[in-house]
This record gives sequence, structure tokens and C-alpha cells, in this order.
Amino acid sequence: MLLHIPQVLNSEQVAHFRERLAQAPWADGRITAGYQSARAKRNLQLPETDPIAEKLSDAVRIALKRNALFLSAALPRRIFSPLFNCYQVSDGFGNHVDNAVRYDRSQVSPLEENGHPVRTDLSATLFLSSPDDYEGGELLIEELLETRQVKLPAGDMVLYPATSVHRVEPVTRGERLASFFWIQSLIRNAGQRELLFNLDMSIQKLERDHPGDPTIVELVGTYHNLLRFWTDV
Repeated sequence: MLLHIPQVLNSEQVAHFRERLAQAPWADGRITAGYQSARAKRNLQLPETDPIAEKLSDAVRIALKRNALFLSAALPRRIFSPLFNCYQVSDGFGNHVDNAVRYDRSQVSPLEENGHPVRTDLSATLFLSSPDDYEGGELLIEELLETRQVKLPAGDMVLYPATSVHRVEPVTRGERLASFFWIQSLIRNAGQRELLFNLDMSIQKLERDHPGDPTIVELVGTYHNLLRFWTDV
């Protein structure tokens, strides 16, 4: 499932992020790439231990916890600390699949020297540049029957399976700023997760259209029983 989540950040928040990132000490984006991805990746990235990255990462996490659509679709158990990248003219990222497990160094414990392991069920890109600010730079995600092209307004986010082959087309004008991260869901199985999301959306629509309908209680009970049955904790 590929899902567009609008206005994760509002315009004021986006402006704040852009202002802070303009002062950022960008580094080679291959610092977080695996062996195969590093061969296809050409961009800049903010080191995750940089103070600016840490503060903005916390702000993204807070915004996600307030976003009902994200919570319903992802059912997050763990969110990898959001990272930040910058694609300038001629930068791009060829076809690749995200690593199955990432190690979040912001959550290091004495028993986990390399960081806390996060299974990457879902990938997310939060756009921080307006589509008018740059040309090229589209995120292309391969699905079973088609390739989806994603280029969203600043503050909007796309959520998609981390198992998918995807790429970022070369930027031909301007600069593309974004935050990217991964989510380990409470529901490992993508099909089950999508069924729960669709059921939740139907329940919400029924509540809007027919408030007080006794069927709602039955459906909510079914939702939570399925969640209880499928939850991976």
C-alpha cells in the first residue's frame, strides 16, 4: 500500500525546518547506505548525531504521534529516528530496496553497541521542498503492475512498503530537501495491516455519516480483536 499523508508539517514548521537545514553541515549521503545502495546513491545527508538533525528528528516524531492517518496506516511499534537528505543538481538514487533491519544509533544501550534494531516494514519520505523549488527528483516506487511517481507538497509525506524497489530521479534544477525514515509496525504482515487500515477508515466514515449506529461498536470490537490476534509484540 502506498499512502499520501497530507500536512504532517504545517507551513510554519516547514519554514523552520528549511531555516535550520540551511545551516546544516551536510555530508556524503552514502554514510547510511548498504553496499549495493552506496553504488547507486548520490546525495547529501545530515549526520544523525548532529544537533540540528536530533532536534528536527524529535520534531518529526512529535508530528507523527499527532497524525491520526499515519497512526492508523502504520500502527507503529518503533520509528527509526528521522534522517534528512538533500539532492542537488545531478544528484539521484538509483533502483534499490531498503535494508531489512536498520540500527538506530540514537537509541543506543550498553547491550546494543550498534544501536537499537528496527525491522523496516514501511518506508517514509516527508517532503520539505515545494515541487516548484526543483525539477526532477521524483520518487519512483515500483508496484506489481505499475511504477508510481511521487512528488508532494512541502510538509506532505508518502508511506510505502520498504520491500518495494524504488529510486529518486536525478535533480535537474534547484534543490530537493526531505526527511526519510522507516517504521517497524505492530503488524508484520502487509496484507493484514492494510485490512486493518481499511476497516478503521470504514469505521470512521460510518461514525461521521451515522453517529450512534450500534453497528459501530461491533465493528470496533472486530477491529481490536483482529489487532489483538495479529499484533507482533
